[in-house]
Amino acid sequence: MNEKALRILEYPKIIGKLADCATSAMGKDLCEKLLPSTDLGEICQGQMETTDALSRLYAKGSISFSGLRDIRGSLLRLKVGSSLSIQELMHIASLLETALRVKSYGRRDNDDLSSDSLDGFFNAIEPLSPVCREIRRCILSEEEIADDASAGLKHVRRSIKLTNDRIHSQLNSMVNSSSMGAMLQDNLITMRGGRYCLPVKAEYRSQVQGMIHDQSSSGSTLFIEPMAVVKLNNDLRELAAKEKEEIEKILAELSNQCGEYIEELSTNVTVMTHLDFVFAKASLSRSYSGSEPIFNEKGYINIKKGRHPLLDKKKVVPIDISIGKDYRLLLVTGPNTGGKTVSLKTVGLLTLMGQAGLHIPAFDHSELSVYEEVFADIGDEQSIEQSLSTFSSHMTNIVSIIEKSNYRSLVLLDELCAGTDPTEGAALAMAILKNFLRREVTTMATTHYSELKVFALSTEGACNASCEFNVETLSPTYRLLIGIPGKSNAFAISSKLGLPNFMIEDAKKFIDANDQSFEDLISDLESSRTIIEKERLEIEAYKAEVSKLKEKLEAKQDNLAKQKERILRDANEQARKILQDAKDYADQTIRDMNKLAAGKMDNMKEMEKKRSAVRDKLSKTDERLALKKEQARKNRPEDFHPGDTVRVLSMNLKGTITGKPNSKGQVAVQMGILKSMVNLSDLELLDEEVIKAPTLKKTGAGKIKMSKSASISTSLNIIGKTVDEAMPEVDKYLDDAYLAHLTQVTIIHGRGTGKLRTAVHNKLKKCRYVKSYRLGTFGEGETGVTIVDFK
Repeated sequence: MNEKALRILEYPKIIGKLADCATSAMGKDLCEKLLPSTDLGEICQGQMETTDALSRLYAKGSISFSGLRDIRGSLLRLKVGSSLSIQELMHIASLLETALRVKSYGRRDNDDLSSDSLDGFFNAIEPLSPVCREIRRCILSEEEIADDASAGLKHVRRSIKLTNDRIHSQLNSMVNSSSMGAMLQDNLITMRGGRYCLPVKAEYRSQVQGMIHDQSSSGSTLFIEPMAVVKLNNDLRELAAKEKEEIEKILAELSNQCGEYIEELSTNVTVMTHLDFVFAKASLSRSYSGSEPIFNEKGYINIKKGRHPLLDKKKVVPIDISIGKDYRLLLVTGPNTGGKTVSLKTVGLLTLMGQAGLHIPAFDHSELSVYEEVFADIGDEQSIEQSLSTFSSHMTNIVSIIEKSNYRSLVLLDELCAGTDPTEGAALAMAILKNFLRREVTTMATTHYSELKVFALSTEGACNASCEFNVETLSPTYRLLIGIPGKSNAFAISSKLGLPNFMIEDAKKFIDANDQSFEDLISDLESSRTIIEKERLEIEAYKAEVSKLKEKLEAKQDNLAKQKERILRDANEQARKILQDAKDYADQTIRDMNKLAAGKMDNMKEMEKKRSAVRDKLSKTDERLALKKEQARKNRPEDFHPGDTVRVLSMNLKGTITGKPNSKGQVAVQMGILKSMVNLSDLELLDEEVIKAPTLKKTGAGKIKMSKSASISTSLNIIGKTVDEAMPEVDKYLDDAYLAHLTQVTIIHGRGTGKLRTAVHNKLKKCRYVKSYRLGTFGEGETGVTIVDFK
């Protein structure tokens, strides 16, 4: 990619933001060297790695590579057998600690079986924990080696301590003696040249036996090493040399251990540097809500809701841009400050970012093409040194672009051929654009020339676009409209700003009739577009609403089907239990009668009682099972009317008919919350006394059953039931209570977890005949009950 286009499109600023996201010096260096690629495989690999890293960031949070050190120089010294310094070994330990942390971050949980493009990198990391522990055990800091680093060092340091103690003991006895006290300048022990001395007054020089190592600047004090401690100081010097020798041995041993893992250490450096770079790309993507684009090599761009990454994502207006499929030239027109240049830069910068393996700030499934070169001529490049005007400077750049561009290039031109005579400039611009079109160069250009708008309308492979402008508020909306040429709106803006109308009218007279009609055409197109856009939004809103209603209906039907299945299952189970109970009773009676038959004739009366009991039991069983086949056979469609109470024999449930029988001999029956089409042969009419309800408004029910008011309770207890068990009972109870003319009822749901209370309240909200409801007060059950008032 040419460096000029990178600079004009502000690619270095994106790289600066990327480098800030890296957490190691080597990672930052890799970020700063990132350039767009022209290899599709390399681009897709980079995009995949960024996507996988972003998924890990969302799943596990951020990861730091701050402990990563550049140890490549140390590894070269290890290869030739050199020993490393304390600092170099500590850098290796820091690297290995970071490797262990990164390895742990990359490890997948047992329930996460999916793999991604980063697994290979994490698996290649070798933490070398034994080596790291040994370095940390031996080296405490850059200035200190642990006493336990080796047995020899421990012995030497113990000897040094003992020798120091003997020296201090000897010198302290001298300092504290009465004979020496008057000879000393200060009662303290000092060091000169690494040897312990006493500050002796110059006049007592001959009275203190020892070696003079220094004197004060005034000459009044001599620093003398007493003969009594000379040998001890010599021993201390020898021990210090031995200590240094032991430390060198320790460092050599640690270096040898590291030298056994040169390849692993080198791999760790390379892999973690790359991972830091990849996670920096993912962090940058997260900062502007980026997404992975789809790439092609056909010159086709389709950016959905794209945003310029250097602008505030909360304020910038997203734009939709497509180019390269049906047209290779996109000509953007419109007033100044309308967003034309930002649109150009957005297309160019997002293309460069995508080819560099970075996510782009746009919706998912946006498409970009792989270009060998991106050329840009944007902004004022007037050069005083080269005596070039604005027009000359731009033309020099355009000439270079024409020479270097081909069908695999993206060309971005801002204010093409501006800064010269409008007529000549427009003609020149058309010639340049025609050249790009003929050579199939993907081109996006901005202009104010009306001639170019006509050119785009009449030329195959070219398309107009405009940046929307609100004339009422005199402000741009920054939306890019493909297919519609833009107006300069100079007259409208001038009028709003207070220019007298007569001047505007005079100005219109100077405009050519063709230009005037073209501007009117643009106005009509814009008006039509606004209407169509408004209708489209309304249609989308309706479609969304219909989709939601469909989902609710499907959910309701699924729920009803489940409840129906459960009711049928419960009914069948209940019937089985009734039959089993009758069978068990009959079997026991037969056994009893057999025993009685084996006895005397006096037992005949007892046997007769048993037979009667069996007949009664079978009669009750038959009644409970509602096996009234003769009644069912007598049913006729004209016998059933809306509002009639019936029993559904197959389910042993009472219900109310809500419609008229159809041609198939089926009728709609409401059984609590369950509404089903039931065959007339499966119904039994229940004869109940009915009363008229003059005080009620006329409804589809038609009548109110006396049995409701006779049997309905003023309260319903659902404590201990699940929501699925309780809600059908609540639904049926509310219907019965309303039909029975109760003005107020109590639903007892208890406190518990609150699920029953919530479900009851949700039901009451939707119930059309409920006037109001509230929780109980003190003495009514408080939060364990809900008081319901009917309309």
